[in-house]
Amino acid sequence: PEPLSPLDLAFWNIESAGHPLHMGGLFVFDADTPDAAQRAAGLIAARAARTPGLNTRIRSVLFSVGGAARAVAPGFDPLDHVHLTTPVRDFLTAAGILMQQPLDRERPPWAAHVLPGADGASFAVLFTFHHAHADGLRAASYVLRLFDGASSDGPADAPRPRKNDSGLLRLPGLRELPGLVRGAVTDAGRGLSIASAMVGAALDVNSSPALVSRATGARRAEGAVVGLHDVNRIREATGGTANDVLLAVVAGGMRRWLDKRGDGSDGVRPRALVPVSLRDPSDPTASGNRLSGYLTRLPVDEAEPRARLRAVREAMQRNKQAGPAGGAGAVALLADFIPPLGHRFGGGLIARSGRLFYDLLVSSVPLRGAHGLTLANSRVREAYPLAPLAPGQSLAVGITTYENHVFFGLLADAVAVPDLDLLARSITEEAAELVAVCGA
Repeated sequence: PEPLSPLDLAFWNIESAGHPLHMGGLFVFDADTPDAAQRAAGLIAARAARTPGLNTRIRSVLFSVGGAARAVAPGFDPLDHVHLTTPVRDFLTAAGILMQQPLDRERPPWAAHVLPGADGASFAVLFTFHHAHADGLRAASYVLRLFDGASSDGPADAPRPRKNDSGLLRLPGLRELPGLVRGAVTDAGRGLSIASAMVGAALDVNSSPALVSRATGARRAEGAVVGLHDVNRIREATGGTANDVLLAVVAGGMRRWLDKRGDGSDGVRPRALVPVSLRDPSDPTASGNRLSGYLTRLPVDEAEPRARLRAVREAMQRNKQAGPAGGAGAVALLADFIPPLGHRFGGGLIARSGRLFYDLLVSSVPLRGAHGLTLANSRVREAYPLAPLAPGQSLAVGITTYENHVFFGLLADAVAVPDLDLLARSITEEAAELVAVCGA
């Protein structure tokens, strides 16, 4: 068994039946034959049986008390995780309903829902992974192994455990003690710095009623698509990074959305938590989460598109200069300071505290090396990442790039945000205006 890290343990304990904490990825395919969806379901199940990591479940352990570990599930059957639905007319609507269903915690915490299209010419697959099982990059690596031509068709590397997570108690030698003391002092100082920044973020709230409504657990999903060429033209004309442009598009889209729905955008600067991967590129098979984050304010109240983009770029530059180990966005690193029993019994409190210091999640999940993806010889035409929606949160935005498009996957509380389709249209409108005003 591989013990869960403190961050994985936190993700495992903060969900409830009414507020599941899993991420999703919705892939839409052009079906090459009428039975493509059925063949895709069979291929996913067959390949999952040969993909290391998909057969591991999470179980409580005696030591450390309150902890948990990953271990191979006895009698693992991929057919318990691959579900073929009846034909659907709207893939994103169906995905929203499926995202509100919790994963079976007694089995490996993942699922693949194959959705045949009512038109007979397309189908979709919604992959879901519990956040305790994988972060976004790890989940993407699982998914890519299940497509045609992936490495799951042959031998694959087993997940590598975290360093120093063996679960064995080892007493330090005398020579190691000074370094351990210095490390403990440094870690304590970093923890206090992050906690202090979180308090500051909690005291400075400039959000909107749409983002602070009481969450219900119901889910709705929508998507927006922007041309990658347009994003690159804006970046070349204004400087900064493509990620700065995408955050500015989200900010401008939210401004349009709030004004259209009558809430107004004056004075609204929501706190966006932007996850930052700490995953070692040379160790892509490592299990668990490798995450920190940046906390940045989206300049929704800024009327001029170029000024919004400039404000986003300057805020992200400040975050990058401080690094992912400091500031309120590095809240994930505080999990290391909480003992396993604290995660076990304080999960609900930790979950509800998230809304105190951030208003929405904006997560970018790259599909590294992905191009011309197919499943059952059917080509992927759309890919929408669906970021996890924590208890107390109304909206999460996932972003990924596939071939020549940028896909925004929007997941929201269906009661708090009943007009999510309006936000999706507003995002595409904002991208078009940015291209126009930047003279790109």
